[in-house]
Amino acid sequence: MTNPIEDIEKAQVILIIGSNTTENHPVLSSYVKRAVRFKGAKLIVADPRRVPITRFADLWLRHNPGSDVALINGIMHVIVTENLCDEAYVEQRTVGLDDLKKTLEKYTPQYVSSITGLPAEDVVRAARLYAGARAGSILYTMGITQHITGTDNVKSLANLAMLCGNVGVEGGGVNPLRGQNNVQGACDMGGLPNVYTGYQPVTDANARARMEEAWGVAGLPDKPGLTVTAMMPLAHEGKLKALYVIGENPMVSDPDLRHAEKSLANLDFLVVQDIFLTETARMAHVVLPACCFAEKEGTFANTERKVQRVRKAVEPPGQAREDWKILCDLSQRMGYTMSYENSTQIMEEIARVTPSYCGISYERIRHQGIHWPCPSPDHPGTPCLHVDKFTCGLGVFHAIDYIPPAETPDEDYPLCLTTGRLLYQYHTGTMTMKTEGLNAKAPECFVEIARQDAASCGLEQGDMVTVASRRGSIDVRARVSDKTAPGTVFIPFHYAAAAANRLTNAALDPVAKIPEFKVCAVRIAKAGSGGGSSWFTRPMRV
Repeated sequence: MTNPIEDIEKAQVILIIGSNTTENHPVLSSYVKRAVRFKGAKLIVADPRRVPITRFADLWLRHNPGSDVALINGIMHVIVTENLCDEAYVEQRTVGLDDLKKTLEKYTPQYVSSITGLPAEDVVRAARLYAGARAGSILYTMGITQHITGTDNVKSLANLAMLCGNVGVEGGGVNPLRGQNNVQGACDMGGLPNVYTGYQPVTDANARARMEEAWGVAGLPDKPGLTVTAMMPLAHEGKLKALYVIGENPMVSDPDLRHAEKSLANLDFLVVQDIFLTETARMAHVVLPACCFAEKEGTFANTERKVQRVRKAVEPPGQAREDWKILCDLSQRMGYTMSYENSTQIMEEIARVTPSYCGISYERIRHQGIHWPCPSPDHPGTPCLHVDKFTCGLGVFHAIDYIPPAETPDEDYPLCLTTGRLLYQYHTGTMTMKTEGLNAKAPECFVEIARQDAASCGLEQGDMVTVASRRGSIDVRARVSDKTAPGTVFIPFHYAAAAANRLTNAALDPVAKIPEFKVCAVRIAKAGSGGGSSWFTRPMRV
């Protein structure tokens, strides 16, 4: 996030796009609700589903799944043609607007309507609402990123924010809401194949030299490693022989699960380190039991870049150990002595080798977290990024054209599937599905289908149905609802017994290498009908 969470209540307009905020980020959503109910903020929600936060919206944009770039370009087209942009900000702080304007020329409200399915007047209204505010905050999640154009989607939102002077200002910003409690921290610590801690590129000779000196080694690789989505195909081909999985459950969370299962089964050696025996751990040759958050010391860096202490509350059960101790023991046995007395020493090393964390220590965050970047021990931290200038100097507009999803509905698979999360279950259910009360609230997988689509194929509330894609099929309970638009169905991805990711497409964003979880083509029929003429044949949504 470029801005702290508290800034949401300082925004005059909030644009939520690709985020089921109240179910996926219930605490943060309270800031949005307060901003709307008590502080006069206007709320625009762009989502193909009628998610709960739409109840608070001044404008709900139900665009077709995968049409985000067209929608954002359409909003910017109106802002440019009606001279609503922040001209002083654009002139002083950005470059590349002329190229963007050329791309935006064809994205008239009428043209955007033909792609998104939205009324043209709603595109105009959204543009005027967002551009008319003193400060506008953009909130997004994986409804934006989990597409083959995920990187383009994020760049388009950055374009929109810069066009209206909303980056580096209180109440503004481009703010991704992280899906798990320490995803931000994992990325900060170099849990990516192309960077060291603090996003220092492995291709940077100076960064490599600093790391080699700190670690007492030589010859660190100068080329990026593999993403998860690159590892699986290599395992399938027999080129990747071993895999070490920590705190991840790809047997539920990966796309095209049939392919993922074959890939993992083809490994010579699979190690899983986790707090429970997950679906992936059941396939492992070795399972290393780890501590949960309440059984260890450390830090979390949350979605607003605030580094906060985590303190041990209870003793770990059985043979469970802290992750860092397991890793250090393995390192020792593999020939490199990695020795720390405690997590405090690890934090001290992080501060030494990470420019954005240099000023952060356990002592400083004993009572209150600090936002990175924090470059020195006397620095207060940086709640809002890019206040006076962008990190790179000038903000760069990117001219981006709309690209349709990798797979769209057709005669054989006439419905569009999108996936997501529920309030009462979490990610792959590793923890929540061991909780009786939560299972009572959300006991099984379902497919959410529009009333007219259900009527067209003779489905009623609670029927068992088969949903199939080109990659596989699952049997789930029908939930007839007005949350989804005709032509679109929704399935939560939490449930291993009927995993939505048996259906999803493994097509990747070319930059981020993230799969297109949010759009694929499916068909549906009553379970046990044998398919054939029973498959739903509604014409694809246009």
